[in-house]
Formats: sequence, structure tokens, C-alpha cells
Amino acid sequence: MQLQSGHKTLDLSTPQVMGILNVTPDSFSDGGNFSNIDNALIQATKMVEQGATIIDIGGESTRPGAADVATQEELDRVLPVIEKISQQLDCWISIDTSKASVMTEAVKAGANIINDVRALQEQGALEAAVAAQVPVCLMHMQGAPRSMQTAPHYENLLGDVESFLLGRAETCINAGIKRDNIILDLGFGFGKQLKHNFELLAATKQFVDLGYPLLTGVSRKSMFGHLLNRDINERLAGSLAGALIAIQQGSQIIRVHDVAETVDIIKVLQQVSAFNKK
Repeated sequence: MQLQSGHKTLDLSTPQVMGILNVTPDSFSDGGNFSNIDNALIQATKMVEQGATIIDIGGESTRPGAADVATQEELDRVLPVIEKISQQLDCWISIDTSKASVMTEAVKAGANIINDVRALQEQGALEAAVAAQVPVCLMHMQGAPRSMQTAPHYENLLGDVESFLLGRAETCINAGIKRDNIILDLGFGFGKQLKHNFELLAATKQFVDLGYPLLTGVSRKSMFGHLLNRDINERLAGSLAGALIAIQQGSQIIRVHDVAETVDIIKVLQQVSAFNKK
């Protein structure tokens, strides 16, 4: 399984680590740390050196209760960082946005993947993604960031998430996006209660078996905070456990804040798996 973006090819036969780079003042874990372009480049360089093959750049926080960001402000935050990283680092760049114009300009600046928590449902987003002809990541979310954690409810969690993601994938294919360039994301923490998040994590293989690359993003999320009674900066062990569970079930892309530690668990798992194959 491979992703294709222009002349770049990303092999998904082994798990790939996507490093999170939020150039925002208000993201839930690292808000304000990398809003300066120099700090952003230093952090991106560090993550690539630690083993990240993708850097996911976001200019608008999608944490629960997050305020909307004007299009121009988002562009001003992300474009200089994308341009600088694309010029100086050998990695894939993902743009984390739901705005059509940000998608278009980010790809022009050097982004290789469109990562949209709203699954290309905003005005013009699908058309922008089709025109860009880069891989897209479609995420499931119940509600919107401002209200998504207000008593989320499902009659059939796994069925609802699967139906939504397959429906969005079909819409994208019919619009002109290559099937091989569609990534799915279960949307941990986006309109889900604690039990929903862990039920989805336990069912990772069911979604891998749909035949699309699966991105798993559980890094430092409140599902571990609530389960383990840990603050944001105390959730490394829970995040690594979640990543390992997802990888063991076949998830191909792991979106994380803590790159070095995630790369370490992948190396250990691969070493053990090599013996199992003998």
C-alpha cells in the first residue's frame, strides 16, 4: 500500500509516524509553543531526525470549544512554515485544515497531504482536494469542535463511523480523488465519550479491513486523562499503549506529539515480528 503525491511516494508496508506541529496559540497540548516560524522549523527538524516521515501542520485548533479562525489568519500561520519545511527537510507535509482556500494554497506551498477533520464537507473543500490531486485524510466527527463533546451519543458506534467514512470515501472517488490516495481516521476524541474512544481503538482491525490506509491519532488525548487521571503532559504511557494497540491491528499512520518514543515502540514491535515470521 502506497500514497502518491506528485513525484513523492510513501510506502505504508511499515507504520509511518506523523509528527504534530501546531502553529496555533490555543491547541490543547502545545498551543503557542511553535507559532514562531523559527521554533516551528526547529521542532519539525527534531521530529524528522527522530523518525517522523510526515509533519502535520495545523493553523486552527480543533480542541473542544475551540474558536473559529479567519481564513487569512490561518493562511498567515501555516504557509510560511510549509514553505520553509518543504525547502529544508526531506519529509512529507500534511496540512490540517477544513478550509478550501487553505488546502489550495498549502499544496502550492509544498504540502503533500490534506488532513481534514470535517472530511471535505465544508464549502469548496472537496473541489479543492480534487484539484490538488494529493492524498486526503477523512476523519469522522460527530458535531463540530465547539460542541462535539456535549453528550455525544450513538445507537451503533462502529456501524455509524464505518458508514460515514465509507460514504465520504465513495463521494471523494466519484468526484475524482484516487482510491489509493484516501486515508481514513476514526476521530478519537471528536464527538466521542470515553467508552466510544476505547471501543473504536479495540475495533481498529475492522476499519483496517475496509482496505484504506488508517491514520490513528490518540496522542495525549483526554481518553487517557480520564482513564488514568493524568494531566496532558503525563499521558505519554497511555499514548504509547494506544499507538501500539493500533499498530498491532494494522494502522499504518500514527499521528503523535512524541515522535522518538513512538518510533522506539515501532522498532521493538518490528524486531519481535521479524522473529515471528521465521
